[in-house]
Amino acid sequence: MVENKFETIFTMDTSRIKYGPGVTWEVGFDMRKLGASRVMVVTDPNWTKSEPVSITIEALQEENIEAVLFDQVRVEPTDNSFRDVIKFANEDKFDGFIGVGGGSSMDTAKVANLYSTYPADFLAYVNKPIGQGHPVPGPLKPMIAIPTTAGTGSETTGVAIFDLVTIHAKTGISHRALRPVLGILDPNNTRTVPKIAAASCGFDILCHALESLTAIPYNKRLAPESPELRPPYQGANPISHIWASKAIEMVSKNIIQAVQDPSDDKSRAEMILAATYAGIGFSNAGVHLAHALSYPVAGMVKGYIPEGFKSDFPIIPHGMGVVLTSPAVFRFIAKTNPELHLYAAQLMGFDISGVDKKNAGDIIATEIIKLMQATGIPNGLNAVGFEPSDIEELVKGTLPQHRLTKLSPRPASAEDFKHLLAESMTLW
Repeated sequence: MVENKFETIFTMDTSRIKYGPGVTWEVGFDMRKLGASRVMVVTDPNWTKSEPVSITIEALQEENIEAVLFDQVRVEPTDNSFRDVIKFANEDKFDGFIGVGGGSSMDTAKVANLYSTYPADFLAYVNKPIGQGHPVPGPLKPMIAIPTTAGTGSETTGVAIFDLVTIHAKTGISHRALRPVLGILDPNNTRTVPKIAAASCGFDILCHALESLTAIPYNKRLAPESPELRPPYQGANPISHIWASKAIEMVSKNIIQAVQDPSDDKSRAEMILAATYAGIGFSNAGVHLAHALSYPVAGMVKGYIPEGFKSDFPIIPHGMGVVLTSPAVFRFIAKTNPELHLYAAQLMGFDISGVDKKNAGDIIATEIIKLMQATGIPNGLNAVGFEPSDIEELVKGTLPQHRLTKLSPRPASAEDFKHLLAESMTLW
């Protein structure tokens, strides 16, 4: 029985992390220690013949672990692509899972693990109000995540995101049990990522960190009816603050160099660490409006494919979709805590001495835009194919994202979303 109206408790959860150049070679040792003998390796077609996947399979075989490759992950998964991997996982017996790739591959591996361990109707575990939001019944089989991009932080999170085709918007499955047992961070695995993909992933890190830093505090949210119902996204808390702060600083210092010069091992190593730092922060605090607005942006993409991006279908990469609305979002919420937003701007390298705190929103928005311009991100929603006439539908796709919108420190209405989207059509 909860006596307090507002939450007084927060938790700190994350995956074990193993970091270092070449550490992918240890995945067989790690899986053997977890007791697995037949492992499903999950990746997308772009990585089928890549070094990270080849090393993963060879490392498993060296430990006499059978490796079965599923390489049909859809970049930016849909409910249909998730159903495909669920079918594959259920047709065979696996006692371990490995996701190798970007967030799409890691999230797809989480879903394969969940639905093959506890089969259910697809919408059973999907977040309310779109799905039924059932909690995961118990522990899952061991899963290891090996990111090949520096962005999603999915190696630390209990979240799997996908496009629900029928509503043209993203939603997800969120539960602590989905979290990988181990995240293997190998800077060698990010060397061949295209520049626009590296930039997009980098802004996903930045937005994860900025949004979790500025989310509504955990103790200003209503307490759950039972500990089982306490969400993974709890609101900002003292521990998430530390991880988010460090991630903001690391990304701001390294994103331009990492995008412009993939041979700069130091910058890329800092970015993959920053992704994990931000992942630890936001997987416990949550993200809010920029992510909520990005979901229909990605789901309603028309003909846009980023230059140099390998895709057979129109796509707005996740981090790009998030950052396009972030300047407007931070202008909108900054008045709730100007000092915190100035602190974030300072972490990004801005000198806040003598600054009028009423300008906090404009300052942080300007700092974000500077990084966007330096890394080749498109100039607003219009540049990726949207028009003002699309705003009504984009708002409709944002409104169901309660898991995210309720974490905003400033409540936002449909009218507010319209203004934020209109402001995001052109940024500079």
